[in-house]
Amino acid sequence: MTPKLEAAKRIVIKIGSSLILNRSEGQVRMEWMTSLGADVAELLAAGKEVLIVSSGAAALGRGWATAHRQFTYKDMSTLSTRQAASAIGQPKLMSAFNQAFTSHDVPVAQALLTLEDTERQSRWLNARATLFELMSIGVVPVINENDTVATSEIRYGDNDRLAARVAQMVEADLLILLSDIDGLYTDDPRNNPDAEHLPEINAVTPEIRGFAGGANSKAGVGTGGMATKLDAADIALSAGCSTVITLGFSDRPIAQLRNGGRATWILSETTPQAARRSWLSGHLTPEGSVTVDAGAEKALRSGASLLPVGITSVTGSFVRGAPIAVRNQSGKVIAKGVSAYTASEIEQIKGLQSSEVSDRLGYPARANVIHRDDMVVQG
Repeated sequence: MTPKLEAAKRIVIKIGSSLILNRSEGQVRMEWMTSLGADVAELLAAGKEVLIVSSGAAALGRGWATAHRQFTYKDMSTLSTRQAASAIGQPKLMSAFNQAFTSHDVPVAQALLTLEDTERQSRWLNARATLFELMSIGVVPVINENDTVATSEIRYGDNDRLAARVAQMVEADLLILLSDIDGLYTDDPRNNPDAEHLPEINAVTPEIRGFAGGANSKAGVGTGGMATKLDAADIALSAGCSTVITLGFSDRPIAQLRNGGRATWILSETTPQAARRSWLSGHLTPEGSVTVDAGAEKALRSGASLLPVGITSVTGSFVRGAPIAVRNQSGKVIAKGVSAYTASEIEQIKGLQSSEVSDRLGYPARANVIHRDDMVVQG
């Protein structure tokens, strides 16, 4: 295994439509999918957590509908028809994943996200909590954009960027972009035999972006290209996550990468945890605050999450997912973080044991007001 991959604890794998589908037949490449399941099983056995971001639903649905003469390729120019194709293809795609991965005793779960799920803090918290819960019980989330409800104004546009946002959300160490090419070149090697392969870069500079060509027109089913992969890598870098772009068409693509297969590594100089602490410390403007007792202050400084029992008062009006300050009994700000509750909810549950919160609110509730991963302690 390459050292960079060996060190990664949480990995996001992005798969494009051109890898999943046989263009001529419009069917899933089941042998390839099963081989990917074997790769993922080996990663899990090595103690890693894995998430998959997969394209292919719209193309699969389009193939089925065209074969049944429901609509033609020309009709795919309309938003409603593309959304219908996605709705048709999504269960077929998940069925293929389930069949391919179950043969390796790897359970999978479907998660559909929209742009708002990663841009709005309250929905971001919900999505992240669900993904963490799935991984904690050994289930591999298979994520796609929820094309059925997303519009052109509120969608990612390609799953490379979605994969980067997912990596950012779950604090992944590594984003693997399986592609139709074995990394980044100084020019398109399909057109220029003198193009040089770049095995490693540390930043997505204007010069690096200049090397990116357009989408692979030969594939005929995907929307991404090298430019979107560099966009994704740039997003991942900002979250302390490294990216690797490698050829994915052959069977066992992750095993090939682990064995030193050719690729372009875009390496982060920090960790996801350090990047998040930096963001929490420097980019959050509190919309309110809570005051905690001495016991809670001591617990926070020891690395604990903020529980309702330690809160004595709440100030301000804020929604779930808002940044808030945490003050001690002297009024000093000792921490900042992202609240899992609204101000009115905290007012109801302050001073309660976590086991009492759901009964007080009347619905299932989270144990933490601010999780330690969503908080930076100061002073």
